Amino acid sequence: MLATIGILFFIWVLSSSLPPPAMATFTFNLTVPHLLPDPEAVAYQVQRAVNDSFSRRQMLSVNSKDQSSSCQTGNPIDDCWRCDSNWQANRQRLADCGIGFGRDAMGGKGGQIYVVTDSSDSDPVNPRPGTLRYAVVQDEPLWIVFAADMTIKLKYELMMNSYKTLDGRGANVHITGGGCVTLQYISNVIIHNINIHHCIPTGHTNIRSSPTHIGYRGKSDGDGISIFSSRNIWIDHCSLSYCTDGLIDAIMGSTGITISNNYFSHHDEVMLLGHDDGYSPDSAMQVTIAFNLFGEKLVQRMPRCRRGYFHVVNNDFRSWEMYAIGGSGDPTINSQGNRYIAPGNPNAKEVTKRVDTNAGDWSEWNWRTEGDIMVNGAFFVPSGEGLSNMYVKASSVAPKSAALVDRLTLNAGVFGGARENRQSYSYPGDESSSSSTSSSSDGGGDYFGMIFGGGGGVNSAPPPPSLSVVNMLILTLVTVLVVYTNNYESALLSL
Repeated sequence: MLATIGILFFIWVLSSSLPPPAMATFTFNLTVPHLLPDPEAVAYQVQRAVNDSFSRRQMLSVNSKDQSSSCQTGNPIDDCWRCDSNWQANRQRLADCGIGFGRDAMGGKGGQIYVVTDSSDSDPVNPRPGTLRYAVVQDEPLWIVFAADMTIKLKYELMMNSYKTLDGRGANVHITGGGCVTLQYISNVIIHNINIHHCIPTGHTNIRSSPTHIGYRGKSDGDGISIFSSRNIWIDHCSLSYCTDGLIDAIMGSTGITISNNYFSHHDEVMLLGHDDGYSPDSAMQVTIAFNLFGEKLVQRMPRCRRGYFHVVNNDFRSWEMYAIGGSGDPTINSQGNRYIAPGNPNAKEVTKRVDTNAGDWSEWNWRTEGDIMVNGAFFVPSGEGLSNMYVKASSVAPKSAALVDRLTLNAGVFGGARENRQSYSYPGDESSSSSTSSSSDGGGDYFGMIFGGGGGVNSAPPPPSLSVVNMLILTLVTVLVVYTNNYESALLSL
């Protein structure tokens, strides 16, 4: 008891000696292993937001002359900001439009607007003002926008700092090359309306991650977006394809993530969520995957999950070559209101795959399907609570949303970007029409020839709290002391 009091006193002394930003980070780190106590409530909030948006759309459509009716799609994220005809003057409104587990991602809200005017990436240690790399390593919150259409061909990983928004609205922005985007030990990042593709492994060099820290990086995996031990992350309206490893990977205890309105295509292992079956911190991983279009030439991992809770809602799975959703290590997968269109291969009709696990071991895993639409022989194998009456009963919410997947994913990916030609389907439950059809050009172009340039700078602001290596070491020290104390007190009691 005295030892425990001593440790608490040690924490108090340590916290009182830290400046306010560091103390906020210290407290933040102590809460990293804890997950939201009721993930089902978060899943319900997403479905409620969809239905609220569709209700508003139906009411506005009564008066076709109402200007607002033209922007109401039923997609709660888009309806939140796109109905403002002057949204460019209030870009940071986007930060209030998140849903799901990543809804608290602030990005650069409250910070200065930083304009990227230089598409070069010549120096990963001392980036030039005006470049994207210079902006993302700053300590203060920044809302980062782009002066013109540009392709940023990275030389090495783009190491981001906390409290940043990449806002590509109004420009055709491509990030490609080495890395590409790495979020490591940070929080509160929004990545919106960016094309990310053709990312390759690079490394074995020094890279700056903040104004005061430069670190040696080994060889990267070549992910489009790599999320490592980070939280409060929102990736929205991006188009991702052709990367060496994953398009989006989240590992090592990352949590509080929403992946929404994105367009994925031309890739094998699309999305990995979870580091290893035996890595217990990933049990706290909570991810929302909503309103995405999984397009042409995808093979598997949409996503592949480990240990945590994953809400897969109102996505359009156009096809796959092996499987759509996979997992191991007893993850909870809550599939609601999606459309799964199986490939022609008769051996690849199953949506789900339990990876390297015997049926007797996964029979209690909580995988469930509610209101999903299965096309071309697709089938979902539920397990655990997914087999109970609680989840197989009819619902007045999810089937309606599933029937409107075309509208929810109408603008998936970068706004105005290239997407595959869509087919026409009819199914029960769609109150607006008996079939839905939309089309756009094929996205097979080569973007490497686009180069733009210029110069610029950024204003400073007080830095927010963020994760740091020092504070992570402090957390580790406290954990070791607690374990040691418990063992010591147990030994005393046994005497």
